[in-house]
Amino acid sequence: MSEEIIKNLGPLAPLVGTWQGDSGIDVSRIHSKETETKYREKAVFIPIGPVNNGPQKLYGLRYSMTAWPLDSDDAFHEELGYWLWDKKNGQVLKTLMVPRGVTVNAGGCVDEDSKSFRLEAECGSETYGVMSNKFLDETYKTKNYSVDIEIHEDGRFSYKQDTQLWIPINQAIFHHTDQNTLEKI
Repeated sequence: MSEEIIKNLGPLAPLVGTWQGDSGIDVSRIHSKETETKYREKAVFIPIGPVNNGPQKLYGLRYSMTAWPLDSDDAFHEELGYWLWDKKNGQVLKTLMVPRGVTVNAGGCVDEDSKSFRLEAECGSETYGVMSNKFLDETYKTKNYSVDIEIHEDGRFSYKQDTQLWIPINQAIFHHTDQNTLEKI
């Protein structure tokens, strides 16, 4: 692993490695009922870079995440994507896809030495946006996505994620939330 890449990851540098946590709480809708699922997860962050977009230079992390209910070996959620640091513009980007036909490109302004930050995406945005497959767009449309990250002094990190879904049958926004604290293994 290149020290050059790690030193250019800004606020993402502490995330390099493999992480796990078993204190996750997922609040979602299952069969039209709000349901809380306690879960464990594993996340892997591999450094990449530099990625050059003309004059823009990004360093980042290729990541994968899998989550399982505490009482099951069958995963209920997976993500693949990238966390990117744009030092010149002071921005962190999280680009992800899930195997339900949803992609998210979230971002936010972050100081290089930040230990906590928020990334957001909004449906319809041409920069930090959300896209869904036709079925989900018509039945559980993701309107907004946000994630708050905190890197703890003891080496753990936590996140709180809110995916706001428009559910036409209920004529309401539902907050599908996830949170967990992970430790490096």
